[in-house]
Amino acid sequence: MTINRDRLARIFTTMCGIDSPSGEEARMAVFIKELFAREFPEAIINEDSSASTTGSDANNLVIHFPGDLEGDPIFFNCHLDTVEPGRGIQVSLEGSRFSSKGDTILGGDDKAGIAILIEAIRTIKEARTSHLPFDLVFTTSEEIGLRGAKALDLSLLRAKEGYALDSTGVDLLIIGAPAANHFHFTITGAAAHAGLHPERGINAIQLAARCLADLPLGRLDGESTANIGRISGGTATNIIPETALVAGEVRSHSPEKLTKFSHEIRDTVQSIIDGWTPEPGAQLGAEVRPHLDFQLSQEYPAMSIDRNASVLQRVDKAAAILKREIRYERAGGGSDANIFNGKGIPTAIIGIGMDHVHSTEESIDLSDMERTAELVIALLTN
Repeated sequence: MTINRDRLARIFTTMCGIDSPSGEEARMAVFIKELFAREFPEAIINEDSSASTTGSDANNLVIHFPGDLEGDPIFFNCHLDTVEPGRGIQVSLEGSRFSSKGDTILGGDDKAGIAILIEAIRTIKEARTSHLPFDLVFTTSEEIGLRGAKALDLSLLRAKEGYALDSTGVDLLIIGAPAANHFHFTITGAAAHAGLHPERGINAIQLAARCLADLPLGRLDGESTANIGRISGGTATNIIPETALVAGEVRSHSPEKLTKFSHEIRDTVQSIIDGWTPEPGAQLGAEVRPHLDFQLSQEYPAMSIDRNASVLQRVDKAAAILKREIRYERAGGGSDANIFNGKGIPTAIIGIGMDHVHSTEESIDLSDMERTAELVIALLTN
C-alpha cells in the first residue's frame, strides 16, 4: 500500500486552518464528523456529554470501525485542541517541511496525528485490505489539563488498549511518562499607601520572592522536575500589595518522589511565612501577620508500560513487517495517554515527528508523517 503524500498534505493543511484553541474545538469536531460520515459510511460516530464537564464547546468523539481480521479492537487517540497563538494559522510548505507563515503555532500538535489517521484509513480502504476493528478517540481540551480524556465516557470505547499519536520523534514509542502535581499558593499581607504609610504594610510580592528564591526548581533529579509558571499580585504602584498568587507544578516518574518534592515546596513556603518578622519601625498590630493558603492537586498519574505488554508486542510485529527499528523511551511530558493508563487501559504514545511544539517555530516533515501512517496501517492490518 502506498501513502498518497499530496492528499496527506492537503488534509493536514486544511485542518491547520481550522481554529481550535482549547475549549473552542467545535469547528474541528464538526469537520471530523462530516468527513467520516461522508467517506466512511461503515463508521459509527459517537460523542459523549463531556462538554458540560470540560467547559469546551464540543464533546469528545469516539468513532467505531468494524473489522474483518480476527482479533480484539485497538484504538488510536488524538486531541482536537491546540495551544495559543493558534488563530488564523497559515501553513507554509518548504520542500517537505510544514511550518507557520505567521506569528502562530502550526497546529501539528495534534492535527498531524489526525491527518495521519485519516490517510491511513483512506489507504486501507482504497487497497481493500483486511484490518482489525478499531476505535478512534478524539478528545477536547487536552492542552489545558487533559480535561477531555478525564471526562471521557469509557463505555463508548470498545478497545482495551491503544496508541496516542502525540509526541515528537519518529519511529519512536513513549512507554513511560511522569505524574504531575499542580500547586498554587496565595500569600496575604497587608495593604498600605506606599508613599504615606509604608510601615503599615506587609508586601506580599516581596514575601513571594523570598519563597521563590528558596524553592527547589528545574531538574531535581533524573526522574523529577519542578517549575513556577505564573505569578500575579498587586493593584497599583502606590499601594503595598496585599496579595500575591504563585502557580507551578512538580513532575516525577516516581510517585514517592512526586510526593516528597511537592511537600518540600509546600513546607519551604510555609516555613518562610511562619518565620516572618516585622521590619524595624513597622506600625502593625500584634495580630497582623502574613497568611498562606497553599493548594496542591494531582494533574495526572504516571504511565509506565511493561516492555512485554501486548500493546508493545503488536508494535514489534508491525516494525518487523516494515523492517524498521522502533525506539522505546520515557518522556517528560503528560498526555491523554497518562489518563488512559491511569484508568487501566494500556496506551503507548507514537512519535509523529513534530518539532518545537507549543512555539511559533513548530514544524513537521511530511516524510515523518508518511512513515507514521505506514506504522498505523501495519498495526491495523497484521
